[in-house]
Amino acid sequence: MRFVNGAANYIEDRTSLSGLVKELGRKIFPDHWSFMLGEVALYSFVVILLSGTFLTFFFQASMAPVIYEGSYPTLKGVEMSAAMASTLDISFEVRGGLLMRQVHHWAALLFVASIGLHMLRVFFTGAFRKPREINWVVGFLLFVLAMAEGFTGYSLPDDLLSGNGLRIIDGMVKGIPIVGTWISYLLFGGEFPGEAIVGRLYMLHIMLLPALVIAAIGVHMILLIVNKHTQFAGPGRTEGNVVGNPIMPVFAAKAGGFFFIVFGVIMLIASTVTINPIWNYGPYDPSPVSAGTQPDWYIGFADGMLRLIPPHLESVFFGFTFTWYILIPIAVLGIFLVAVAIYPFIEAWITGDKREHHIADRPRNAPTRTAIGAAGVTFYAVMWAAASSDLIATHFRLSIEGVTHALQALLIFGPIVAFIVARRICLGLQKKDREIALHGFESGRIVRLPGGEYIEVHEQLSDFERWRLVSYDDYAPLVVRPNKQGKITVSTKLRGVLSRWFFEDRIAPVTKGELESSHHHGH
Repeated sequence: MRFVNGAANYIEDRTSLSGLVKELGRKIFPDHWSFMLGEVALYSFVVILLSGTFLTFFFQASMAPVIYEGSYPTLKGVEMSAAMASTLDISFEVRGGLLMRQVHHWAALLFVASIGLHMLRVFFTGAFRKPREINWVVGFLLFVLAMAEGFTGYSLPDDLLSGNGLRIIDGMVKGIPIVGTWISYLLFGGEFPGEAIVGRLYMLHIMLLPALVIAAIGVHMILLIVNKHTQFAGPGRTEGNVVGNPIMPVFAAKAGGFFFIVFGVIMLIASTVTINPIWNYGPYDPSPVSAGTQPDWYIGFADGMLRLIPPHLESVFFGFTFTWYILIPIAVLGIFLVAVAIYPFIEAWITGDKREHHIADRPRNAPTRTAIGAAGVTFYAVMWAAASSDLIATHFRLSIEGVTHALQALLIFGPIVAFIVARRICLGLQKKDREIALHGFESGRIVRLPGGEYIEVHEQLSDFERWRLVSYDDYAPLVVRPNKQGKITVSTKLRGVLSRWFFEDRIAPVTKGELESSHHHGH
């Protein structure tokens, strides 16, 4: 005990850690279930690091050809790369190797999925608004890095599936005019499949990308502590006053238990559900490529966008071929991703809202934002579904052309329909909330008045339920005003038009006077 106290005093004198621990221990975390999505992402990344460290001891990142002599009989005597052979050895020779491979893969899928769901929660509740715009961008970069980590990871075994994915990437890179061929040569170390691609992807997968992910998580957590959490409206919950549990000791105990739950669920799935059985695919060879090979779900939207573009869109300028069926998908995906990344700044510019926001919106109270999110999700979902257009055609006995044409139409009209429907639903829910706040909800009890009239008795809401329905701000379109020179610029006019579009068909929240009047008439 004396030694422990002495060591603690020694560390404290040189680092002053107690002050930092005390300050972090007072950090309050809201207790709403939706805030656990970020924790799932963090804990699954920890599982990725642990299982990935195990796999690095046995994997050989080499394209050198070898003859497989392992215990899997079907592939004995087959020539393959050292990367493929070592992955088979991990699966069948190393004790616990197959379990760790599957833990690593399932944890990676959960990591990307939880980040995506976490970002959807942040978007639909408006938690990206000032002062959290930068943290939204950091979270989006983390999502992109997670996808890159996943792609480089499942491309390492050099099996038929990963080889197909790399061939698609090679084709997209070569489709870029002028520089595409040189980029492909640098990436693959020669003509596809090259001799260096696995080694380079391995360095990206275990060194550069994990370092960037850890750095992004660190920045994200620092900004989270500096800006504090958002929270949903309710009694005692005000701007800057977070209601929840402090890190020490309550939240820390919950977080520790939740980590082991996440770890246990990943282990259970990895133990019972097979994923990426490379022994069924065999080593990469372009000749036996068959239909039905699918990328991991988070890359599917890029593959689907390629399938939806009509073929034979090419032009030749100054001796260079411009393959538009490659360039258009790259441009569409780039614009889509950039729009998601900078959306907080776009909304702030349209609305002119410069205030800090610490109370999360109910999605129905921001109908245009919710409709934009529904349109974006629909656009993504159609691209994602297009990545399986061949499977849709074969499973439902449809023509591949019919499936492709239907998805092309959905890609254009689906987001428009989703926007209109989502917006009208939000406005309808707002009207319903206003009615309930003023008059209560139907009790199902019918009473006959002395005059013979029958009425249904309405039950009044509790203070918390009423607070949840009426505690949101009403925003109005920006008023277009001339600048200091007395002119109304094109930018100002555009901003005014977008602001009116953003806030049209507003449902004003119930005022205090209306509540008092309704309460009086109710009595």
